[in-house]
Amino acid sequence: MPLKTHPPEEPALNLTPMIDIVMLLVIFFMVGTQFTNAERQYEIDLPSVSIAQPLTALPDEIVVNVTREGSFYVQQEAVTIDQLKTILKEAHDHYADQAVVVRGDGAVNYQRIMDVLSLCQQVQITNVQLANQLAQEGGP
Repeated sequence: MPLKTHPPEEPALNLTPMIDIVMLLVIFFMVGTQFTNAERQYEIDLPSVSIAQPLTALPDEIVVNVTREGSFYVQQEAVTIDQLKTILKEAHDHYADQAVVVRGDGAVNYQRIMDVLSLCQQVQITNVQLANQLAQEGGP
């Protein structure tokens, strides 16, 4: 009794799920475009305000480096204490929650760090952080 053998079926790629996904994406983008167009449908002249701050992304933190010799650096540029105060004041005027990171050398006179903290207090910057690093194994 001979066994009936069927020829093996050729593998085929089922495109139906892929077409479904493509159609869903087309519909999604068409609807999304309609929402964008609906917002721009009306010509609106927004009112102006003299004291409002512009909508911006959060600014980067200001990093104040204090070297071993007691010099101040902001963005790799040496600054005096008066220039530093101006920089901090302008930053606070542009963004009230401006962050400042103080990176002081471990061997610097602590008074120089206190000078930076005092400047931050004078210009009303309250978001101040002191940078540090983790001690090595067996260290202090």
